[in-house]
Amino acid sequence: MSNVPPPRRLTLDQVAERAGVSRSVASRVLNDAPHVSRAKREAVERAVRDLGFVANSKARALATSQAGVAALVISQHDPAVLADPFFGQVIVGVSAVLEEADLNLMLCLAASERGRSRVEHLLRSGGVDGVMMMALHEDDPLAALAEQTATPVVFGGRPVGKDPRWYVDIDNVAGARVATDHLLARGRKNIVTISGPLDTQVGQARHRGYREALLLAGVTPREPETGDFEEAGGAAAMTRLLQAHPDLDGVFAANDNMAAGALRALRQAGRSVPGEVSVVGFDDLAVAQIAEPALTTVHQPIRNLGREMARMLVGLIGGQDPSPLLLPTHLVVRASS
Repeated sequence: MSNVPPPRRLTLDQVAERAGVSRSVASRVLNDAPHVSRAKREAVERAVRDLGFVANSKARALATSQAGVAALVISQHDPAVLADPFFGQVIVGVSAVLEEADLNLMLCLAASERGRSRVEHLLRSGGVDGVMMMALHEDDPLAALAEQTATPVVFGGRPVGKDPRWYVDIDNVAGARVATDHLLARGRKNIVTISGPLDTQVGQARHRGYREALLLAGVTPREPETGDFEEAGGAAAMTRLLQAHPDLDGVFAANDNMAAGALRALRQAGRSVPGEVSVVGFDDLAVAQIAEPALTTVHQPIRNLGREMARMLVGLIGGQDPSPLLLPTHLVVRASS
């Protein structure tokens, strides 16, 4: 009888512990997946050699024990949000990068308690390799949940009151400043704004840019009318602004949908655009081009936002430590101003 001991059954956790990396990083190295730093890959390969691991079909099964899934969590409860052109472009960008990384995309709506519970379960159970979170509101429990998990999390836009390590954001403050400066350059004296929800980072940032531009020009900013980023909300806010400030001659709307609603309300009130009132939006969605008149707006790279979020997440899954990213904007001048 041979005295040679039977081969040890190696677990993924043993490899990861020996290499000093996470389980998901060890898994990606064993599966020869991309987007793993050289140092992490060498550490895992060294651990495999030290532990006497021999690659075979069982090893490959071990290597593929990762979830192979990345989740995009949107803090909204209405499934109609997925038809919004903004989120549609984000999803296109995210999907392209995840496909290259052999990761499947899971979409989650998580504004309700039930939705948040599902996300918490995913994070705690290892059901996903990483998560991207968007559209969080102030005091959103998802932000705190992300701080408590070992699962990699990338934010699309910084959560209000938080300073996450990994995020991709648009320079909303600078974009709103440029929009307001454009109205001032057009000779507009009584400029108002339709803000987004002010319990969101994007709503606060774009309102801040509007205020900064006016204050630098020596103009006292007027209080915003808050909208919901929808066209109907923009129209309602514009109607309230016309009642409160009949002398208004410039409008900065914090997104194109609300700007389109503002154009409709101005038309119904008999105010000509841009003759009497100039209007500027934000996003540069398709609605900006088909609006009547065509909408001057701040272009943000929406699809690239999705791509960069996904690239950052794939890097994290692979053991990298990417830096936060702030994407620039630029003004697209059309007929509304």
